[in-house]
Amino acid sequence: MNISLLINGADRPASSGRTYDRIDPFTEKLASRAAAASLEDVAAAVDAASTAFGAWSKTGPGQRRAILMKAADIMDSKVAEFTRLMIEETGATAPWAGFNVMLAANILREAGAMTTQISGEIIPSDKPGTLAMGVRQAAGVCLAIAPWNAPVILATRAIAMPIACGNTVILKASEQCPGTHRLIATALAEAGLPAGVINILTNAPEDAPEIVNALIAHPAVRRVNFTGSTKVGKIIAETCGKYLKPALLELGGKAPLVILDDADIDGAVNAAIFGAFMHQGQICMSTERIIVDTAIADQFVAKLAARASQLPAGDPRGHVVLGSLISLDAARKMEELITDATAKGAKLVAGGKRSGTVVEATLLDHVTPDMRVYSEESFGPVKPIIRVSGEEEAIRVANDTEYGLSSAVFSRNIQRAMAVAARIESGICHINGPTLHDEAQMPFGGVKGSGYGRFGGKAAIAEFTDLRWITVEDSAQHYPF
Repeated sequence: MNISLLINGADRPASSGRTYDRIDPFTEKLASRAAAASLEDVAAAVDAASTAFGAWSKTGPGQRRAILMKAADIMDSKVAEFTRLMIEETGATAPWAGFNVMLAANILREAGAMTTQISGEIIPSDKPGTLAMGVRQAAGVCLAIAPWNAPVILATRAIAMPIACGNTVILKASEQCPGTHRLIATALAEAGLPAGVINILTNAPEDAPEIVNALIAHPAVRRVNFTGSTKVGKIIAETCGKYLKPALLELGGKAPLVILDDADIDGAVNAAIFGAFMHQGQICMSTERIIVDTAIADQFVAKLAARASQLPAGDPRGHVVLGSLISLDAARKMEELITDATAKGAKLVAGGKRSGTVVEATLLDHVTPDMRVYSEESFGPVKPIIRVSGEEEAIRVANDTEYGLSSAVFSRNIQRAMAVAARIESGICHINGPTLHDEAQMPFGGVKGSGYGRFGGKAAIAEFTDLRWITVEDSAQHYPF
């Protein structure tokens, strides 16, 4: 499949004529061939978005809403095409692809609903005869940088609210899934989104730093949002700081699932299985640390290990729960984490085997802070179980990380669970549910090394608009001189 750039509503090759190949991680066959954008293409995309901004920012909310709603229906109709691309480009399973399309379509609908919620306020003024207002206006050209792991959800999230707020967008597609990201723009174009409101750049992996720097540096780009690793997020943040560009960053995670001594054990096992192993653990909210009170640990671990051992892993085109990891390097990292932990005293209680890019659901019990898997984001199906004595130690271990995106607490005592949740340093916390959950209308984001800013619903309006102070005054007012 050949993937073109989308600039000012037109498909076009890279100005240099260069392309790059994305290889299916499981079959090692060609998945897609995409245009490798140059700095000339960057300039053309920003010019297109900048030109389109004038008319789009003045478009009424009803028209913006209608286009986004129609795009959601079109996206739903393309689920088979999205699924094929996600399987081939990222090694995902069909259920994960289907969920991506469903939630992404809902993100478009939620963004459409927000077009009439971009409200301001009247603010009392001390100056006689003055009407003072706080008014939100579209910011301008927004740069969106989205990852491969939940490609339809996260790329749609990166562009939907900016467009709803009257901005124009440049989506720098992930090098791992250019076809998947490009198809999102096709749905929007078919819905009637005017030329230049969304532009798609695909780039060769080695060109990413140069392309991103040029995009952020361009004077017409007014907002940046990035979802990806904390390592790259820090570079994005530094570059945005250099050019004084506001950034919304949703970065890595090491989500703790805290299971207190009065927890519903079967419920906690269900949440752990889903949160840890959905999409091979390659989700920013994936359960990355299973923290369990020693009073119930033996019973909990036995049930969890039995369930994990039954999860089928293999060809993502088959009837499996765990498909392919994104790359062979990612799969080999899982082996390194297992080897390091077992060498230092951890007990392998489920899984542990790798076949190519497929790794079994793996659990390591009795994990301690000196093991890599305790602190490193595995971003795969190798999960540590950390035993703690009491609530205070559980909270300390939950917060013993640079990250702070999602978390969860299991307890039959809701008041107790709420008190523990209040002390966990994370942007998201679920009580008696998995760390893995997302809805289009919820404020989504983290603290600490997981970034700052919020996607989702009304919270995102503030990220993609400028709040202006505007007054209507008495032209005959008195001045002191």
